[in-house]
This record gives sequence, structure tokens and C-alpha cells, in this order.
Amino acid sequence: MKISSANKIDAIDAKILRLLADNAKISNAELAQSVGLTTSPCWQRVRRLEQEGYITGYHAHIDQSKLGTTETVFVEVSLEHHDRDALQAFGENIKHLDEVLEAFMTSGDYDYLLKVAVAGTRGYEEFLTRRLSRIPGIRQSRSVFSLRCVKEVKVFVPEQ
Repeated sequence: MKISSANKIDAIDAKILRLLADNAKISNAELAQSVGLTTSPCWQRVRRLEQEGYITGYHAHIDQSKLGTTETVFVEVSLEHHDRDALQAFGENIKHLDEVLEAFMTSGDYDYLLKVAVAGTRGYEEFLTRRLSRIPGIRQSRSVFSLRCVKEVKVFVPEQ
């Protein structure tokens, strides 16, 4: 898939984004060498990508299991009402649950898909009964425990 010209990035920018997504701690010198630039033009491109909003931050990838949250659970949530206020209220409430790593408003049978980190089945039971179920407006939820992550992508940058 090609990026349209409206996106204003070229193949070098795309490679910079991929390399930074893979290793945000890469030095500018290493980054420049990897993309075939000298350090100053590389640094200028990174700054432009930041200013234009392509790069929104730099993050450390944390091993959840080292923190005791060994299970990843995907939770589909269906709300009682589907008006904008109900959807927005649920979205705001979910932001305050630390166990929720990611939350997506979705189409289809469920209104939200949550990615949740918990400490085993007991940890999930506690999350479900003491945290999630206390949010008003939930009609039902369905949970799927992840057995293992077989692919994790930090960013998808289409080929130029």
C-alpha cells in the first residue's frame, strides 16, 4: 500500500518512523546512518515529524508479567444505550481504570473492546466485579483470555 502524497512523508521519513518505533532510544547518529543521511538532516526530519504530529511521543515497552499482571484479557462491552452521551460517558469512565491498557469504540455487536492486564483469573474476577461492573450503563460483557501474543506491531508505516 502506498502513502498518498497528501501525507507529506517520503521513503526516508517512513524508515525513520519504523526505526524509532522499534527503538526509541536509537541515537541520532545511528538513525542517520541507517537511513543514509548525515546527522543534521536526519535530526531536522525527526523534528519535522514531531511538529507535524507523526511522532506523538516516545515510550518504554514494559513487560507486564514482570509487574505481576500476567494475563491479558480482551473484553467486549455492550452498553444499554447507544446515544453519543452514553458512549462518551463510558469512554470517560474507562480511562480511570488502570488495568485497561487500551480501549476502542467499535462497530458490530459490542460498543467497546478493552485490552486489560490482570493477575490471573482471580485478578480478572476482581477487575470485573469491583471495577468494570460499577460503571453505569453496561448491558453485557464478554471476555476472552489471551494465551500468547504471536505478533506485536508498534506501528504500521505503509511502504513508499
